[in-house]
Amino acid sequence: MKVYNTIEKQETSELVEKKSKFIANIFYVSTTQEAEEKLEQIRKKYYDARHNCYAYRVIEDGNIIDRSSDDGEPSGTAGAPMLNILKKENLCNVLVVVTRYFGGILLGTGGLVRAYSQSTQDVIEKSVVILKQEGYVATLEVEYKDLEKLRYFCKKKEIKIIDIKYLENVSVKLEFKKEEKEVFRNKENLNFDYLNYEIIQEKFI
Repeated sequence: MKVYNTIEKQETSELVEKKSKFIANIFYVSTTQEAEEKLEQIRKKYYDARHNCYAYRVIEDGNIIDRSSDDGEPSGTAGAPMLNILKKENLCNVLVVVTRYFGGILLGTGGLVRAYSQSTQDVIEKSVVILKQEGYVATLEVEYKDLEKLRYFCKKKEIKIIDIKYLENVSVKLEFKKEEKEVFRNKENLNFDYLNYEIIQEKFI
């Protein structure tokens, strides 16, 4: 997978269907452990609810881990439809929990699928969705006289400076897209000189 979508921050939405209230919460999570911790927080917050159904997709060690649960609803009516929407939207590192307070009227399997799907779609639509793509973190060492030229170059190329250490020389940590991997290799294309350049990590940015 070269690109995926994720969300900026937690959002909440509500849906009422035949007197049942569906409260959807969406979270950014970076690990399965974090997803399980957020899920436990929701269970404690809505301890009196009939169901806390969920779906999440997390990238760990380069693999996508998918998990979902109907939490007591008829099999296949909640967790799986929620997970399918996350897949359709190419969302990763995301947890969605839909809490249901039963309103006394049975919705049937089709009604449940529609309600949990709509709740998931609604909370995604409320979220700020961010595109993530393959990239690198690198360190570049320059003399002090070349720092401003490097700053300007990075701004022009949309290369993010994430840390600067002022030592005998200046050590700059950079984050950039995969297609910019060779941009510092050919010094003839640069208007400044550097002392050392090293890619230290592959990551989605």
